[in-house]
Amino acid sequence: MPLRPAALPTVMRRLVSVLLPIALLVLAPLPVAAQEAPGADDDLPVAEIQAFAEVFERIKRAYVEEVEDADLLRNAMRGMLSELDPHSAYLDSEEFESLRESTQGEFGGVGIEVGMEEGQLTVITPIDDTPASRAGLRSRDRILRIDDTPTDRLSLQEAVNLMRGEPGTQLRLTILHQDANAPLEVTLTREIIRTQSVKHELLEPGYGYLRVSQFQSRTGQQVDDALESLEQDGPLDGLVLDLRNNPGGVLQAAVDVADAFLDSGLIVYTEGRLADSAMRFSAGRETAAPEVPLVVLINGGSASAAEIVAGALQDQRRGVVMGTQSFGKGSVQQIMSLGNDEGLKLTTALYFTPDGRSIQAQGIEPDVEVIRGRLEVAESSRLDVREADLEGHLGASEDPRERSEMSQRLREDYQLGEALNLLKALNVLSRRLDG
Repeated sequence: MPLRPAALPTVMRRLVSVLLPIALLVLAPLPVAAQEAPGADDDLPVAEIQAFAEVFERIKRAYVEEVEDADLLRNAMRGMLSELDPHSAYLDSEEFESLRESTQGEFGGVGIEVGMEEGQLTVITPIDDTPASRAGLRSRDRILRIDDTPTDRLSLQEAVNLMRGEPGTQLRLTILHQDANAPLEVTLTREIIRTQSVKHELLEPGYGYLRVSQFQSRTGQQVDDALESLEQDGPLDGLVLDLRNNPGGVLQAAVDVADAFLDSGLIVYTEGRLADSAMRFSAGRETAAPEVPLVVLINGGSASAAEIVAGALQDQRRGVVMGTQSFGKGSVQQIMSLGNDEGLKLTTALYFTPDGRSIQAQGIEPDVEVIRGRLEVAESSRLDVREADLEGHLGASEDPRERSEMSQRLREDYQLGEALNLLKALNVLSRRLDG
């Protein structure tokens, strides 16, 4: 039965007069898609509107402090969206501006990507070279308090707003590591977070390392430039693509990065209730590194766009995925303007790999599981001393200090060392098969 405002008490008529324009404003950008969505119902539910109106009226009359109508309605919208999934949210003008700042790649904060998991504020990943990564925060750490504020009653956006602030100011976080028995408190100093999404270097002659820390609008071009730089001295014998602790970002950038290694075939597709949410992205013929042996590193902090790249390269048999299971954030959010500088972030579709695997809440399973660790060498051991380390040695072909620095890095990063070893083994096997 359709709702009849004339039959409602005064407060209900007042609420309907407010709620209907809001509903029309939300739906206005998507009139065609809304009509095509299956199960659409033009009738507002009378019983639920009546219950809402009664709660609204009781708060207005009996709550210990007076509350503005606008605040109650905004809180109702926040609750409505937060109950859908961890990534949908209502954005007031301040939150909308904060989102713009983060997508531009520069803001004041400590450098962590966070989300809600089982009702708890959880670290998805710390961003490289930020206060959070330097303090040792890790993927899936639970944030229990921000300064003196418990996080159990905060929305995701409220938590983000508390953690951001003026550079130079301090922030105290009470965190619980996934494998810890007791929480600990860390004090961080906010900085201007300028995210550099791509880094590269040679691990050894012929073996490159390409780190993508997140996916921004120019990441695809930066990856192409990095590959060109790595190949200046000749073709690569192997490449490690490091997507660990990469929280994702721009979908098109993920497609561009996967396309750098693929010359054909599907990369990712999306499905949702709306007609325009069904998209397919395929590789083009122009490819920066179509034949370089490839190992892709992932871990529990690899999410969203990072999982798209890893899933595409895995399904296309283009590289070996190594590390630990990824985060499992396989949903698409659209940002919709509501006017007056306010907005809506709404989940509208899910990602699928070329083979039809859903990333959502499942993640990408590595082909070779290698857990985080460190290679320890006993202090008394002289196994790491070579002829090139001895003073006055003959015929040095490289600076031993550079080799020592790289050896130290590989000892610090066990997964990276194993990725390099796998690339070398693949090359040995390939040469024997060709011979």
